[in-house]
Amino acid sequence: MLSPCGRAALAFMSLQLLLWRETVTIEVPQDPNILADLKQPPTIIKQSVKDYIVDPRDNIIIECEAKGNPVPTFTWRRNGKFFNIGKDPRVTIRKRSGTLEIGFRNGGRPEDYEGEYQCFANNVYGMALSNKIVLQVSKAPLWPKEVLEPVVVTEGTSLVLPCNPPPGLPPPFTFWMNSMMMPIRQDKRVSKGLNGDLYFSNVVAQDANNDYSCNARFPFTHTIQQKNPFTLKIITNEPYNHTSYNASHSYGGRKVSESTPTFLLPLGSESSKMVLRDEQLLLECIAAGLPTPTIKWFKKGGDLPGRKVKLENYNKTLKVINVSEEDAGEYVCMANNHLGSIRHSIFVQVKAAPYWLDKPTNLVLAPEENGRLVCRANGNPKPSIQWLINGQTIDSSPPNPSRQMMGDTIIFRSVQIGSSAVYQCNASNQHGYLLANAFVSVLDYPPRMLGPKNQLIQVVKNNRTFLDCPFFGSPHPVLRWFKNGQGSGLDGGMYRLYINGTLEIKRARVEDEGTYTCVANNILGMAENQVRLEVKEPTRIVGAPQHQSAIRGLTVRFECKVKSDASLAVSVEWMKDDKPLYLGWRMKKDDESLTISNINEGDEGIYTCSVKSEIDQDSASARLTVLEEASLNPSLSSALPPDHPDPPLDLDLSDPAARSVRLTWIPGNDHRSPIKEFLVQFEENHWEPGRWQDLATYPGDLNSVILQLAPFVNYQFRVIAINAVGQSKPSAPSPRYKTSSAAPDVTPRGLQGWGSEENNMEITWEPLLDLEKNGPNLQYVVWWRRKDSDAEWNNITTIGNKVVVQDTNTYEPYEIKIQASNDVGPGPESNVVIGYSGEDKPTNAPTELRISKVDSTKGHIHWKPVDLASVQGEFKEYRLYYSRESSHVPGLLVRKENKTKGFYTTMAEPSAILSRLVPFSRYKMFMVVANNRYEGPPSNTVEFSTKEGVPDAPPFFRINRRGFDTIHLEWDKPLEPNGILIGYQLKYQIVNASREARPQIETFHPNVTEYTMRLPDRSTRYRFYLSALTQVGAGEVFPEDSPFFTNEAYIDQVDIATQGWFIGLMCAIALIILILLIVCFIKRSRGGKYPVRDKKELPLDSVDQKDPDGSFDYHSDEDNKPLQGSQTSLEGPVKESDDSLVDYGEGGDGQFNEDGSFIGQYTVKKDKDETEGNESSEATSPVNAIYSLA
Repeated sequence: MLSPCGRAALAFMSLQLLLWRETVTIEVPQDPNILADLKQPPTIIKQSVKDYIVDPRDNIIIECEAKGNPVPTFTWRRNGKFFNIGKDPRVTIRKRSGTLEIGFRNGGRPEDYEGEYQCFANNVYGMALSNKIVLQVSKAPLWPKEVLEPVVVTEGTSLVLPCNPPPGLPPPFTFWMNSMMMPIRQDKRVSKGLNGDLYFSNVVAQDANNDYSCNARFPFTHTIQQKNPFTLKIITNEPYNHTSYNASHSYGGRKVSESTPTFLLPLGSESSKMVLRDEQLLLECIAAGLPTPTIKWFKKGGDLPGRKVKLENYNKTLKVINVSEEDAGEYVCMANNHLGSIRHSIFVQVKAAPYWLDKPTNLVLAPEENGRLVCRANGNPKPSIQWLINGQTIDSSPPNPSRQMMGDTIIFRSVQIGSSAVYQCNASNQHGYLLANAFVSVLDYPPRMLGPKNQLIQVVKNNRTFLDCPFFGSPHPVLRWFKNGQGSGLDGGMYRLYINGTLEIKRARVEDEGTYTCVANNILGMAENQVRLEVKEPTRIVGAPQHQSAIRGLTVRFECKVKSDASLAVSVEWMKDDKPLYLGWRMKKDDESLTISNINEGDEGIYTCSVKSEIDQDSASARLTVLEEASLNPSLSSALPPDHPDPPLDLDLSDPAARSVRLTWIPGNDHRSPIKEFLVQFEENHWEPGRWQDLATYPGDLNSVILQLAPFVNYQFRVIAINAVGQSKPSAPSPRYKTSSAAPDVTPRGLQGWGSEENNMEITWEPLLDLEKNGPNLQYVVWWRRKDSDAEWNNITTIGNKVVVQDTNTYEPYEIKIQASNDVGPGPESNVVIGYSGEDKPTNAPTELRISKVDSTKGHIHWKPVDLASVQGEFKEYRLYYSRESSHVPGLLVRKENKTKGFYTTMAEPSAILSRLVPFSRYKMFMVVANNRYEGPPSNTVEFSTKEGVPDAPPFFRINRRGFDTIHLEWDKPLEPNGILIGYQLKYQIVNASREARPQIETFHPNVTEYTMRLPDRSTRYRFYLSALTQVGAGEVFPEDSPFFTNEAYIDQVDIATQGWFIGLMCAIALIILILLIVCFIKRSRGGKYPVRDKKELPLDSVDQKDPDGSFDYHSDEDNKPLQGSQTSLEGPVKESDDSLVDYGEGGDGQFNEDGSFIGQYTVKKDKDETEGNESSEATSPVNAIYSLA
């Protein structure tokens, strides 16, 4: 019994739990970049089972793996003591893991390592524990040698052949076989028990045999051991006679004394059985008797659990799977034959090892947040709960004022950085234990966006859309959305903001297009992302295909005209009977139709035009019916396809009431397709005359319905019939019916109050829709009063949708409500909403602004907060203005740019991190407090300098090739050196398709911006990494690959003129051109011809002789004169300019030598003085001209 003090303490703890308001734990996203940055305690992610049996033939591997940041280190305990792995050469531990490997290649016994093992994973933030792993080596002992005497029994009596297998680990599986390795046949009379023994309810003469052998199979070693066989001899009362044997009788027709049932197993009239929850219950009853007894099972006080129960071994075994507490009780097995029956009761108890009701889970909190760890377990008997911290009891750990123990719960309040740890919950009873690790990690992490940057979302007009903005931070950031960088946060009205950062736009319109920015803030900083929304026109089929019937052999055309947004690509596909349509020579499609020529019966079916864009789609179908010519006969109209129904007829109104009327009509022809439904539309002539609107739809078997109407509307109705093909044309309109007036039924929506000036409050709402007015002269009655005051309500009546309350105090809360009324009376009052009057400029400035822990890119800022009453409005944020004034790098000019950063915090001693600063620079900053409209006065101005950092990457890095064996590298100084440059570092390595070589490093002075490198092999490719250096280290790397050069020559144009091969080539080309010019000149000057007849008239010398071949060799005084017909000058006239093959010995009477050379030329022998200054009169060929140069 609890003392009065104990009961009071328990009541106080219960009250604390009831009043506990828990901060939602932070869910860490599985983003690799975030996980790499987050510091977290260890978590066990893999371990061996508690009862671990290993094969003695294999190495022993005990698994233990954990994750954490920093990477955990591992230690082990064996049998409760530190296990020094380094002292045992057989034991090793895997790298970056705690898994133990015990090898026996160099000797040793696995049995020496049996025991209890436990793994500990540790880093600076805590320690996680594995389960206690009990290691045992599998055993397969030999069957003890024994001499088995023959078993002699009388026919008809019962018999048990014991198996008694050797105790293995795990226990072996037993089965009975004969010497032929055939299983002993089992049935209702003969069966094996759960203990392995072979039971005979009664024996027969045929059971006599000398090879009943029990076998044991050991699962780990995959070995089978056999017991020495039993020899069974049967004593019969009558001699066994083959001639009188009755095969249909078990005893061959001999007389054997019968017996009532008795139990071979279990013994006695009752027994008990204990089973653990979730395990398998096996109950067994084996009976003796003749005839063989039948076994039946019952459960007292209820039925057997049918879905979990299975009867096996010819009803001798009752198996219950997944045992629960409800399965406890008295089970009865009954054995009976025609001589009698016997019962045995088995009392089943269900106990339970501990099982989880509420398993503790990892808790991630921000500084100053609250949380709790809960460890609830159940069992039978009820388990005890023990808490550990980093493997030690809570009592032995240092006290923590933010931690409070309350039974099975640990409560954390206002946690601080440095209080991260791993907590263990151990729930145990006599049947087992549970161990769970749960870490408490206190994180401070600036906001970070998790989604893709600058995402483009396209949505169809009037559709609902979602703009996602996944984010993370600790403390949990406050997220707001802005459109086009303007206005306040988007929420309410047509927008809905979800807790995960998603913004819902309920109905996208064209004016909703733009850039949406989501901004996440916490005390450590801000992150933002943008989503661009484009609203597109829907893709619609405006000219749908129509049902067609056509005679075989004709051509049909299905139309499919599409209207879509001009900026979207649209594809049109055709299907036949919901399968893709493959276009052949008879089928052709264009952008607006499908044409099928020479149709046949195989073309019959339903054709569907499917139109798709990137964001939506539409489809329409039509049936093609192929007819024989006779089908056009009206008598065969049943072959026509279904069509649109005809419009309904004779609309009639009856049973008028204040808000309803009965509409009746006559359905039109359904055209071979039953009408599925009727659509009733209405038109009113007061607010939107001529516009038909949908009212309701009704099943196709109705033609008289009661329409529910709104008051004060002058209605007329029409009906549209709808079948599987589509809609009918609208019916003719009904007579008009005007409903009577009534008071409004609804309250105006969107009621809110806000201040446009510091001394007013504007109350606005959405006007009622036309069909919600219910009567003439609609007015709105608006009430307001200061919140938390007993003052009378102020009110005003207006027909507009805005009321301005003047002369208010600055930013005071008001209670507001509204009511609509008309000439009939007032409608219901709205719920009270809270509005605020206008905001004014904050009066106070943050004080004692300072910065600490400044490094190269960030610093911690601190300030004294303002009194929130001085904000004179809704506190929005502390806004920090900061600017980079100059750089400490000599001669580096910077552009001064004012930047802002907002921090939302209400802590007593706020602090935040100012990041993204430029290293080695001088900054100024000041802070203001802001509400939704104004900023307050500035705080003190603080100047600070960032430390030297690593440089930016060079602005460019170019690689040129100057020759076969050199490349030239150029770069420029980084735009932001972020410190004093001390040089450049160039790493490069050979890159081949098969391997990457070790990088080589070159360093250069800060004034060097180029480098020429000689290549050992011109086909070698290099990868270069260039970075600038300061005293802090190497900056951002600029990677670049050298160009890929083939075996063809690649020469820079600048240096090509210096190459020897190029000079030689140019000289050869110049020489060839010179030779060609000389040949052309000679040809034109000496290439004229003269008639042979002129030559024959010349007087021949006495020395002229005629050669045997008919050629002449002669001299003449006219040699110095130009021959008749020859060209005397390049400028002179040419008497005969036509060339003839005769002139070159290629025609006429030209002669050739025996070797085929041409000798039919006229040659003239000249003296030296004659040849000078006189042109040769030979008729030349190009070949001769070249020879003449020699």
